[in-house]
Amino acid sequence: MPLFEVTENDKRIYETELKDFLPDRILDIHTHVWLDSLTVPPPADEALRTVVWPSLVAKDDSIEDLQETYRLLFPGKEVSALMFTSAVHSVESGRANNEYVARASRKTGWPALYYSHPTQSADEVERMIRAGGFLGIKSYLSLAPSYLPEAEIRVFDFFPKHQLKRMDEMGAIVMLHIPRNGRLKDPVNLEQILEIKREFPNVRLIIAHVGRAYTVGDVGNAFTDYLNRAPDLMYDFSANCCEYAITEVIRNAGPKHVMYGTDMPILRMRTHRIEENGTYINLVPPGLYGDPAQDRHLREVSPQEAGSITFFVYEELLAFKRACQTLGMTADDVADMMYNNAAALIEGARRSLYGA
Repeated sequence: MPLFEVTENDKRIYETELKDFLPDRILDIHTHVWLDSLTVPPPADEALRTVVWPSLVAKDDSIEDLQETYRLLFPGKEVSALMFTSAVHSVESGRANNEYVARASRKTGWPALYYSHPTQSADEVERMIRAGGFLGIKSYLSLAPSYLPEAEIRVFDFFPKHQLKRMDEMGAIVMLHIPRNGRLKDPVNLEQILEIKREFPNVRLIIAHVGRAYTVGDVGNAFTDYLNRAPDLMYDFSANCCEYAITEVIRNAGPKHVMYGTDMPILRMRTHRIEENGTYINLVPPGLYGDPAQDRHLREVSPQEAGSITFFVYEELLAFKRACQTLGMTADDVADMMYNNAAALIEGARRSLYGA
């Protein structure tokens, strides 16, 4: 039984719209790998600081499932990934899945990041990185101290400076999912991104999801008034279908500083994303992801409309393709953003950490 169904409509979209546009080699810079059997559930009283809908797509994502996902979605392409785990609540809760990702990395040769916790010392984080052969760290706003309201969380609440200083000394990758309701345009986020680049210039910093700019209004003056002061920043457009945001990051940062990512397994989701009243809505087939009332970003469509809905990852890549056409990107530019930029970043981190 296949991991998921690929319909005739999906095949048509891939064959007519994406196959020839995409390079032969693809490197997904942002994907999650974990096993449900190794996952420790959060405490019952833990405040929810995430949206619900991503958890409805898959209960876990083994390395075998990830490889099969790429085989089903991208026939004829050679796809690899930079991996990290998910569902971390404490240092101990993340231990088993961090170790699983390290084993998956050794098995496949694909690079990986350690999922850090802000309570860890710099020495402990470095020890875990080197023990697992990781190339840097990933963390998440939900790991900030519990007394902080979600809207008040800052970058340094889950990436403390003692950890960033060590990543700077190591020349490691830091995958940053910025917090706060203002997303990319939030001035606190922007000032703290620039602060990281000033104080820790050797950190290989990736701004995930184009700074969570999932709608036109999320971009603001981020590129023109702030991030142009940090021209060596790298961005991924994982889980982002906002053509405007993708266009603006390529236009302002340049095609050498933008990277493809998926946030798998989330992008296996069947959805057509729209913008409405300044937020995003995931239109989904009826019954596929449970009661849509559980998340304000979900809305079911009619059974007739459901037949035209394809994978989230294809929606993302179609938005990327339109952005590239608008900006006159060449096939070489596309290859850079889909593979070469990520490969160079990863190789640079590998040499810096391990000398090979």
